Amino acid sequence: MKKKLVILAVLVFGGIGMINAQEHQKNEGPRKPPTVEERLKHVKETLAKDASLSAEKQQKIMELFKQFFIKADKVAPPPPPPSKEEMDKLVKERDEAVAKVLTADEFKRYKEAEKKLRPPHPPKPGEGGGNPPPPPQN
Repeated sequence: MKKKLVILAVLVFGGIGMINAQEHQKNEGPRKPPTVEERLKHVKETLAKDASLSAEKQQKIMELFKQFFIKADKVAPPPPPPSKEEMDKLVKERDEAVAKVLTADEFKRYKEAEKKLRPPHPPKPGEGGGNPPPPPQN
C-alpha cells in the first residue's frame, strides 16, 4: 500500500512540475533581439579589449556603428535578418567610414576585433565541425 502511495505522489508532483514548466515557457514568449544600445555596448567592450584605440577614435567608431545598426534595422527589422547583399553594402559603407578615422595599423586591429562582433553561423559542408564529405567514387 505504501508503494502505491509513493508512486501516486511521484506521478502527481511530476505532472504538476511539467505543467508549471510549460506555463513558464508560454509566458516567456520569443526571445527579443538586442537593442541598438545593447549591441553598441558589446561593440565598445570588444573594441576596447582588442583594437586598442584612443578614446576619441573609439567614440567616432561608436557613432559609426550606431548609424550602421539604425540603418540595418531599417533595411530589415529583426528577427528576420536582412539579405546578405543589403548587409554587405552597409558593412562596406561602415568600414569605409571607419578607415577614414583610423590609421592603417589601427584599421588592421579593428578588422581583427570586428570579426568577433559578427553573429555566429553554422559551418558550411566540409568546413570544421562536421564530418568531411565522402571521397568521390570512380
